[in-house]
Amino acid sequence: MSGTSNTPSLASGPAAPATTKGGSLPESTHITWTITRVTDAMRAERLGQRGAVIWMTGLSGSGKSTMAVGLDARLHELGRASYILDGDNLRHGLCCDLGFSSSDRTENIRRTGEVACLMAQAGLIVICSLISPFAADRKLVRESCIRRGINFLEIYVNAPLDVCENRDPKGLYHKARQGKIQGFTGIDSPYEAPSNPDLELRTDLKPLNLCLDLLSKMVLDSNSYDKGAAHHK
Repeated sequence: MSGTSNTPSLASGPAAPATTKGGSLPESTHITWTITRVTDAMRAERLGQRGAVIWMTGLSGSGKSTMAVGLDARLHELGRASYILDGDNLRHGLCCDLGFSSSDRTENIRRTGEVACLMAQAGLIVICSLISPFAADRKLVRESCIRRGINFLEIYVNAPLDVCENRDPKGLYHKARQGKIQGFTGIDSPYEAPSNPDLELRTDLKPLNLCLDLLSKMVLDSNSYDKGAAHHK
């Protein structure tokens, strides 16, 4: 994803301003931003779609993974290129060194957000499914996407705690209530619900298929791309 140029980054020009990179400024000052020959617009033209980050947040058991898997399948059926970044999956590799302290949760979201942005710049519709309990962390990901011109949608997959705890698909709430898991979101660690999400899905009130219909429509409507029109601009 770093581009087609074989030129080492030290010879690729002056350092780019922070607004073109997103995320926090790196500690090192001896680096430069490599400018690629293939632009985001060229990738969109090739794929017939714009990259986007679909960020699904909610309590464990609210239905995030179900919505993510369903959306990914529908996009695939329609010929769209998409990929899921699932919180548990990422903790098997990219974030395997992180725990569940507040600082580790923040770093988990930062890493996921940066990877999502890179994948979106490559033209993929990136479906992120993470509890992401802190509003400030989600805001930073949104701002990073905006700086890069990436479409970002925050989807609040909402079900009350008692419903999520009753579902408890992984048995985690039961363990948390027994004191076997510390810092579990909704039990002894807070969840900051989105105040103004792009879409709220009440999975306790609506059938999952209807929720998936609403989600799919929003994603497709926000990602419409007229390849012919773009070619003649």
